[in-house]
Amino acid sequence: MVNGLVQPKDSGEYKFARLQLQRLSSPVLAIFIPLLCICFLLSLKTEVIEKSKFQAVEISEILPLDQKFEEKIEIKEPIYEFVPVDIAFDSDLSDFTAPDISTTVTEITYSPKPNKYNAVDPIRSPVEFSGITGSRSSGERGNALARYGGTSRGEASVMRALRWLKMKQKADGSWGDKHPTAMTGLAILTYLAHGETPSPECEEFGKTVQMGIKFLTDNVKDNGRFQQLDGNMYAQLIGAYALSEAYTMTRVPAVKAAAERAIRVIIEGQQQGGGFDYKLVASSTRNDLSFSGWATQAIKAAYLAGLDIKKTLPDGSTIDLLDKAYHKCIEGMRANAIGGTGEGGFSYVADKGNSHRGLTGVGVFCLQILGEGNSIEVKNALNFLDGCTFSFDTWDNQPYPKGDNPSPIYYWYYITHAKFFAGGNRWVAWNKMFFPELVSHQNIIPKAIADPKGIMRDVGYWQSPSEQESFRGVGKAEWKDIMDTCLCTLQLMVYYRYLPTFRLPTIISKDIEEDDEITISY
Repeated sequence: MVNGLVQPKDSGEYKFARLQLQRLSSPVLAIFIPLLCICFLLSLKTEVIEKSKFQAVEISEILPLDQKFEEKIEIKEPIYEFVPVDIAFDSDLSDFTAPDISTTVTEITYSPKPNKYNAVDPIRSPVEFSGITGSRSSGERGNALARYGGTSRGEASVMRALRWLKMKQKADGSWGDKHPTAMTGLAILTYLAHGETPSPECEEFGKTVQMGIKFLTDNVKDNGRFQQLDGNMYAQLIGAYALSEAYTMTRVPAVKAAAERAIRVIIEGQQQGGGFDYKLVASSTRNDLSFSGWATQAIKAAYLAGLDIKKTLPDGSTIDLLDKAYHKCIEGMRANAIGGTGEGGFSYVADKGNSHRGLTGVGVFCLQILGEGNSIEVKNALNFLDGCTFSFDTWDNQPYPKGDNPSPIYYWYYITHAKFFAGGNRWVAWNKMFFPELVSHQNIIPKAIADPKGIMRDVGYWQSPSEQESFRGVGKAEWKDIMDTCLCTLQLMVYYRYLPTFRLPTIISKDIEEDDEITISY
């Protein structure tokens, strides 16, 4: 090619050499042009931009509560750091009153019938739900406590109780000298309410919760019944309830499968009228309010966990058994309202008139979580509950007849939740009564267990003031102490317990998908 370029321009050798030069120019340029670009870029001055530590916050106008949301509104609230573990106090609680929260809570409630995936209208009460588990985190617990009248003293009592329960857990993951399924279910519900899961982040109680959930999961037989049941099958209800909520917070497939089998047994034992009786005999006509209360809570938890419990018909179509059972529970609860409208509360057994009204809180609370908080039965029964008090010293001083109140801790558990869901002045007044009573009557054992850092911590438990409920008059019964402690601890966690599980104040499309991200706030 070089020799040809020096030949005369009209010669064939020159023309051929020029053609070869043109052909070779392309690969040469393909190499040198990128090199030139790289050299140019390297010559530019580089600059490291530090990521801002601040985030822009957009302040939106807050709509009045009586105005329905026509679109999604999201108001980010600050996360309040709350570290209750290391709090200690020795002050006299005899004159302690909970913070006045009357300026932040209204008295009106609104809870229309649930739609698919629990889509309902906003309500005016302390109940506010913004996610599946977020409100049980440390920061959100502090936020809810401050908003609804809780304090660090109550949270300190909660921590002592959780540590006492940890001490009482058996090697197989269960609790109780008797009724291990029911007691383990109650204990797991108590830990889950505090946001404790098998996650490594839950350093102090994660292993405890993991062992308890595994015990329940492993003990659900193929037919859905737990291996260890009490005579009336309360254990089936409480165990299934705990597994349903455990699946909500862990999303472990094995837990879901066990929960679905256990819940199906409850659904199959539901009466035609929506109620439940001992041993889950569907053909029974006895509608037991206490038994139905736990069955309803279990079905509600399963409903919100998104469990798949269906029946395939011969024509290939399916029936959503869980959805059907959910709505039948409403009628089952209403059947126990005294006078049909609950003007005297709720009766223990539907056909017994005004008999045994101590469980009125069960009917109110269950209708509230079923979306019927604004029903006439709930309104009238709340008026009846206004006469109730919370006192360990005068625990039998209640509006229902003497003899109806051998189980104050059990009754108070439901009344506390019913008052919290009602909100307003009812909750303010009840909070000032129950909170200091529970905190001051906890039995404390000093320096009984080491925390993850090796620091010795106090533990605490409760016993009912009623000897009949606590069994103190007939000998030691550890499972009774476990039950009373769980029920008392769950009351002290009412400020944040139901924020993750029950998503009430939102309007959601019927076609919304279960996994869709939804942010609801006022």
